[in-house]
Formats: sequence, structure tokens, C-alpha cells
Amino acid sequence: MADITFRKEDFIQDDRRYKVEVDKGVGKGVDLIVERQTENGEYEVIQAEIIRSADERVFVAWSEPFNGRVVSDEYKKL
Repeated sequence: MADITFRKEDFIQDDRRYKVEVDKGVGKGVDLIVERQTENGEYEVIQAEIIRSADERVFVAWSEPFNGRVVSDEYKKL
């Protein structure tokens, strides 16, 4: 799976958080890692909520919008 990138402008606000749809094609059972881009352009891993809807849409939820990406940890498995 290639990295899925998103920008803070892509987020929408619901009742108590912001969320962004990242991809409908993310496989079930795939472990996803969310990384937030820092001010110096590097990425840091954060523990964001991953929401999967009944129609298999995948969202990242956080307290505020941010530039970031979603990566799979499959590359770590041998």
C-alpha cells in the first residue's frame, strides 16, 4: 500500500473532533499508522483514531486538523 497523504484543509468537523476520509480501498485487517507532519517537515507517529464505517470508508479522527499521512505497517513484517 502506498502512503495516503492528506492536508489540514481536507478535514471536516463533527460534534467533537475533526476527521478526514483517507481511502475506501484500505484493506480490512491492515494495520495503519498515522503520521503528522511537524513544522520542520518531518513526520512523527501519533495515536489517532481510525474509523471504519459499515460501507468500508476509512477516516482519521483527531482534535484538530493537520497535514499528515497514513502508512501501513506491513512493510515491517518479514
